[in-house]
Amino acid sequence: MMTQNLLVELLVEELPPKSLKQLGQSFAQLLAASLEAQGLMNQNAVVTAFATPRRLAVHIGNVAAQAADKAITQKLMPVKVGLDAQRQATPPLLKKLASLGADASVVPQLKRELDGKTETLFWDSIATGTSLTDGLQKALQETITQLPISKVMTYQLADGWQSVNFVRPVHALVALHGADIVPINILGLQAGRETQGHRFAAKVNPIALHNADSYAQQLSTEGAVIASFAERRAEITRQLTSAASQEQLTLIDDDALLDEVTALVEHPNVLIGKFDAAFLQVPQECLILTMKANQKYFPLLDAQGKLANKFLLVSNIRPIDPAQVIAGNERVVRSRLADAKFFFDQDRKKTLASRVPELDKVVYHNKLGSQGLRMHYVRAIAKMIGEQLGGDALANQAYEAATLAKADLLTDMVGEFPELQGIMGRYYAQHEGLDDDIALAIEDHYKPRFAGDELPCKPIGVCVALADKLATLVDMFNIGEFPTGDKDPFALRRHALGIIRILLEKKLPLKLDELIQQAIKIINDDAILQQWENSSNSSEGIAVRRMALTLTNHAYIAEEVPVLHKKLQEFIYERLAGSLREQGYTAQEVDAVLGLDPPLPLILKDILKRLVAVRAFAILPEAISLAAANKRVGNILKKAKTEGFDNLSLEELSLHLRSDPQEPAEQKLYNALIDISDITNTALSTDDYVTFLQAQAALKLPIDDFFDYVMVNVEDKVLRNRRLTLLANLHSLMNRIADLSKLAT
Repeated sequence: MMTQNLLVELLVEELPPKSLKQLGQSFAQLLAASLEAQGLMNQNAVVTAFATPRRLAVHIGNVAAQAADKAITQKLMPVKVGLDAQRQATPPLLKKLASLGADASVVPQLKRELDGKTETLFWDSIATGTSLTDGLQKALQETITQLPISKVMTYQLADGWQSVNFVRPVHALVALHGADIVPINILGLQAGRETQGHRFAAKVNPIALHNADSYAQQLSTEGAVIASFAERRAEITRQLTSAASQEQLTLIDDDALLDEVTALVEHPNVLIGKFDAAFLQVPQECLILTMKANQKYFPLLDAQGKLANKFLLVSNIRPIDPAQVIAGNERVVRSRLADAKFFFDQDRKKTLASRVPELDKVVYHNKLGSQGLRMHYVRAIAKMIGEQLGGDALANQAYEAATLAKADLLTDMVGEFPELQGIMGRYYAQHEGLDDDIALAIEDHYKPRFAGDELPCKPIGVCVALADKLATLVDMFNIGEFPTGDKDPFALRRHALGIIRILLEKKLPLKLDELIQQAIKIINDDAILQQWENSSNSSEGIAVRRMALTLTNHAYIAEEVPVLHKKLQEFIYERLAGSLREQGYTAQEVDAVLGLDPPLPLILKDILKRLVAVRAFAILPEAISLAAANKRVGNILKKAKTEGFDNLSLEELSLHLRSDPQEPAEQKLYNALIDISDITNTALSTDDYVTFLQAQAALKLPIDDFFDYVMVNVEDKVLRNRRLTLLANLHSLMNRIADLSKLAT
């Protein structure tokens, strides 16, 4: 079948820059998928996406003018419905055939086959392949309706009567199959071969495309447009890197900004601008953010990593003399930086401590009261954690840092740039002469902000970060705000992962379940709430919190505390399990360590040691047999506990075995347990979990012999109790580090 390359382009008004990259990829993928589903292209065909601020386009290789015919089998209806007693077609069958474009002449060709238990009529026919015109029309309509457009525009067509919907008004449609126009229409436009180049730099406008393959080349040479998003991005990167190198400065990597700027220009031209060095007295984070967020400039750093008073801008035009373009951008950035300097100067006129009472006026959640009340709990939790990690000194410092941690939310700078929360708190604290560790904790208590972000660097920051995240989780679980599916408006999963990372990577000697329990106790302590009420002028907000928590019947009511604790612990452990699997541990290994029943009050830093030990145990030749035996013992004990049995002490067990050694295999297993006890006890005392688990290899033969020669559930109750006690001791020993039954296949 003859094929040619296909080009489809929508020429539009300026598209949203932050979504252009995704729109371009989706337009190409959706259109190609629809054509492939209709048999008009091969799944291995090369699909090339194009996206500029003013166009979405796709080039697809080897597209057929018409899809191949294909044989199809269609189920019609039961035989008893379609044929009468004389085996003639009934009216329902004739009507069905007519709807398929056939008549009574095909009745002799119909097949009769069982469909389940019912004899049914089937018709084998040849379906004519879809023409490219029909197929592309359908594909384009489907693509437009499925594009990931967050907000659709409604606009009138040229006739002044009809309205259509799209992300931006579309002005032209190109559809070329080879050199031929495919006669389709969409959004009130008829397909042609003409497109537009750059608004100012194009040599020819409009551009008449020769064929589908000349698209990118003609846009480049005649229209001064780099149509490919990826090629345009690479060209901008090249120019930025070259310009920064010429100035002996370093470019700040920012893929999101680079994507956005790529979506703003069709003919990129990188220029260098500068600003007054006096602005460098403002924290560089403020200057960098205002240049990136407001002007889409690329700030530059010197060899010491400090912000230079130069920046790079990407222009969409290439004038002979760029001085006026540079001067205009410098004038605009000067105003922006002046605003930042004004905010910084004004904010420093008030101390952070003086802003803390104002947090009572900031609503945290309509069911939980103010941000001031929330931080009252956060600092209590931070103090509790500080006491456990460093005694009174750390506790008092953590309390002070937590008190000031959210004060910068009320500053002008953070009001303008919320991304700077915490960062500005650190600068203002340092300006006031507060201890550097306190200042760092104000910034660090938000960390980690995202996957892979750095952790708090000092113990004070660790205490406040843990407290802030624990308080958020407990508060939201208190009022029933649980993440569902992909919806997590309060970033509870991120908070849980932050707690896990801090505990694991900082190797803190804190037990997760105890932390959760203590945080719940503090947050649901009515005495603490009353204390805050007595010292605050926000009694109305406190009343709202008390009523909301009571009415929602969550942990504020004492008997619900264990339920909340269990839900929250399960939630965090689910995140922990996922995190460990992402680190390369298998699901079996993770389940073995986290699935102990009853669960151990694990210190998270201990988990990695246990996982390493489980992995080392799993490669032993005896591992599979021991895991299976462990599972078997667990099932026996589970059943025995439901029926009830008297668990003997080890001393009683020893006396029983000496006085009544009925089965040598029973004595042999007991002796094996005693023989490895010195090794296992020493290994446990030094946290040498690898040695502990590997020592159990010596139990394989005694366990095998026990199950081969010993009946556990005998009629003699004393004997049965003795053997169940032996198995209970075996099970306890084997599962001290992990639930080895989880390794059984």
